[in-house]
Amino acid sequence: MNPTVKQVNIAEIKIKVVFTGGGTGGHIYPLISVSRALRKLSAQRLLTLESVYIGPDGFSREAFEKENVRVVPIVAGKLRRYFSPLNFIDFFKVIIGFFQSLYQVWKFMPDLIFSKGGYGAVPVVLVGRLYRIPVFIHESDTVPGLSNKIAAKFAKRIGISFNKTFEYFPAEKTALVGNPIRSDLFLEQNQGQARDHFGFLKDKPLVLILGGSQGSQRINDLIMEVLEELVRKDIQVLHQTGQANFRQVAAEGKIILESVPDIYANFYQARGFFNDQDYALALAASDLVVARSGSGTIFELSAAKKPAILIPLPESASDHQKLNAFEYSKAGAAIVLEEPNILPHLFAQQIIDLVYDEEKMNSLANRANLFFQEDSAEKIAKEIFDLLKIEYDDQQVTN
Repeated sequence: MNPTVKQVNIAEIKIKVVFTGGGTGGHIYPLISVSRALRKLSAQRLLTLESVYIGPDGFSREAFEKENVRVVPIVAGKLRRYFSPLNFIDFFKVIIGFFQSLYQVWKFMPDLIFSKGGYGAVPVVLVGRLYRIPVFIHESDTVPGLSNKIAAKFAKRIGISFNKTFEYFPAEKTALVGNPIRSDLFLEQNQGQARDHFGFLKDKPLVLILGGSQGSQRINDLIMEVLEELVRKDIQVLHQTGQANFRQVAAEGKIILESVPDIYANFYQARGFFNDQDYALALAASDLVVARSGSGTIFELSAAKKPAILIPLPESASDHQKLNAFEYSKAGAAIVLEEPNILPHLFAQQIIDLVYDEEKMNSLANRANLFFQEDSAEKIAKEIFDLLKIEYDDQQVTN
């Protein structure tokens, strides 16, 4: 061997990616899914992925560190489209976040920035534009948020979850890739064992109520109004209330069940919040899900093949939850109820009629499965490789 020839380990060649997003679960979990897919694709090409999350701090730190993604927190100001005294304070937060991003992105100098949108991503994306770093944005909802509308003007590539969203972005740089979800939540779970985990009967229908990560006081109140009617029809209820409302709702549920025969004593269970394992088991245990219609929830229900009744949050920005819900229902995968029009007795009767209609339940489940875009995170990882002009073996990626 010629001693003057330096041996190069190809695995030392790095791909450097900055992840950024608004800081909520709806932004963070898709980023984690893309990070996993990108790391897998890099390993197949004998490349090393070096990644960092730059954005608002919070629960995201622990989630990213489990994935070996370094977290660099920045100050984030919210972009509001209405008058609020907080706008004055948040204006300065945005400025501070911009200069923090300016330094942190320069220090890391990535090959690409991948943004899930949200107010916390705006400073990082603007800095990416300043440094001429390619920016790839992903929009989960039917109607883009303000941050992605801003970022779309200079993004190199735009990923979307719904067909309808094509009308908001330039077609030549937009791709329908679905919404990356936590795929490890949807491994095959035995329904009977999942029900054993929560202490529910295996031979009675189970309805799962999801109010979002913070819970929904109005959905909680609605469930309390119909709870007795449901359990008297042999329907079990697993209710995610939100941590702040848990004690009150659990106590109210207990009082309601005191007025029904003892055989129904264990037909209702309130949970403040589900960790990942319990969330997966709750979906597996359920026959029907009642939920809000954030994009993450819709695609998780689709992946789990669960019939659903969706109740959009009326106050969602640009009414995106209603538009998400109607796009999903057009595929025949869910029933949509608009909150102002819900009457408790009719709502209860709709649940009762649905869970005992096997043909309708099967139809909703099958349509949900057809709606789901498999391998969304892998599709995004391949798009990133295309932007960076890195070749990959498509057969390996899909295996």
